[in-house]
Amino acid sequence: MSGVLLLQSSPPKLEDVQKKIFNKDALEFIANLHREFDLKVEQLYKNRVQRAIDIKTTLSLDFKLSSERLDKSWKVAPLPARLQNRHLDLGDVSASNTAHFVAALNADVQGVQVDFDDGHCPTWRNQLVAFNNINLVVNGKLPGAPISITTCPVLMLRPRAWNMVDHDILIDGKEAIGPLVDFGILMYHIGKKLYEANSGPYFYLSKLEGAGEAKLWNEIFVWTQDQLGLPQGTIRACVLIENIISTFELDEILYALKDHCMGLNCGIWDYCASIIAKFGDRKEFVLPDRNKYVNMDKKFLNSYMKLVVATCHVRGALATGGMAAAMLKAGSDGADAKSKAIIGRVLEAKSKEINAGVDGFMVYDSRMVPHINELWKKTSGTPNQIHRKFDLNITPEELLSLPSGGVTMQGLKHNVAVSILFVYHWFAGIGHFFYNGNIEDSATAEISRAQIWQWIRFSPILEESQNQQVTAQLVDKVATNFASHAHKNLCRSNAERKRLTAAKYMCLELFLARNPPEFITSYLNDNHKFRTLHNKALLSNL
Repeated sequence: MSGVLLLQSSPPKLEDVQKKIFNKDALEFIANLHREFDLKVEQLYKNRVQRAIDIKTTLSLDFKLSSERLDKSWKVAPLPARLQNRHLDLGDVSASNTAHFVAALNADVQGVQVDFDDGHCPTWRNQLVAFNNINLVVNGKLPGAPISITTCPVLMLRPRAWNMVDHDILIDGKEAIGPLVDFGILMYHIGKKLYEANSGPYFYLSKLEGAGEAKLWNEIFVWTQDQLGLPQGTIRACVLIENIISTFELDEILYALKDHCMGLNCGIWDYCASIIAKFGDRKEFVLPDRNKYVNMDKKFLNSYMKLVVATCHVRGALATGGMAAAMLKAGSDGADAKSKAIIGRVLEAKSKEINAGVDGFMVYDSRMVPHINELWKKTSGTPNQIHRKFDLNITPEELLSLPSGGVTMQGLKHNVAVSILFVYHWFAGIGHFFYNGNIEDSATAEISRAQIWQWIRFSPILEESQNQQVTAQLVDKVATNFASHAHKNLCRSNAERKRLTAAKYMCLELFLARNPPEFITSYLNDNHKFRTLHNKALLSNL
């Protein structure tokens, strides 16, 4: 008896898929995985709460004088052949969008971020379609994709982060843990096949808060490899450093995953949102208009990227930069003047990252790929830049001093729009969307709603009009104006208009909360409206 109950019947036409993915042995595997690690994950949640309280009382962070940090001699395990070159990945690729997934697998890139996190909405249907598409491609059976996994870009599988609970699965009477479901199902079905093809299994681990959480993942890897008869060190992971606490524990994180480590990655918006989550109730941590004043050239972000690169290279690990979210106009081949200007801006930003020593980064729009590949050819003749070492002395102050700058009406409107549209698309079961020439996902929604919350709390004066401050009334007005504009120009049915209105009210809740939730995705995932919208078409298995 596996002790696993799938709370949803399969969506129409996916009955066979559900039976295959959650077959008896797979259910047994995820049940055992949960039994082995359930208490440790519960402890992780408690540690996060305790750490948040500690930060509020000590009001600062510092580097630890740990043995991992002080001993300069150790390195992570040597990189397998397919991970030597990590120049370019396509990011935010949800395998639940079959056409987009197939296009990404045919692109001239080193990897595809197969996303169950920032760019994916974990409805039961999306989960099943994504798992199935990944199984098909690994077995050479996904129509339109390369027929051998060895000729595809490597699959960089990104499970949900620790904050996500899977409300569709009960294990021993408890709702399942999102990342353990994703990791367990993927490893059970394709772990061995990827290993035999010298193509993985490789993972992106997101939203880790410190080295203790990396250590837990390492234990999960060791246990899983034992269970599946894989050699230790087969699984490799890249940790996304998108939490301010992790920046102070880079050596410790690399050491915790030493035999399973690929490297570390920088992600700008989740990272900024984590600073607001930890320190944002203090005036000196008010982040100005992000479109105007926040970019990788700013001291706090530049120091963070340099520190990630320097630490990785000393330890023989790869350091990768964030994702270029800019999109070319639909139908453009990149030759028109506007597209050339967008490509030029992306290349300029990415050249700076290459000069800073990164070993690779991500883009969303595959039309950027040839230009980025050309840039790498011109600027670096080697598969990676691990040979470049940097002697740095970065202080906590440099990591925690936010840029000066004001708040603009345009910045406020942009943040309101991104927040509302993210919730609206989640209600539709979609984890990312296009807005004003960029791809937006949970990371940009996270920073958008966090900034608005901060601005209401500290009511900065708007740059354009010296007598107007950001207030709850102003935010309400901007949200109402945006919603009425979207009703006319975006929504095509009454159901969509209702969803948009609900998204507006939910965002106002987030903007005004005394203690806002740390993750917008948890807030939505746990929300009655979201769950009702996606379950009403399905039958309960209770």
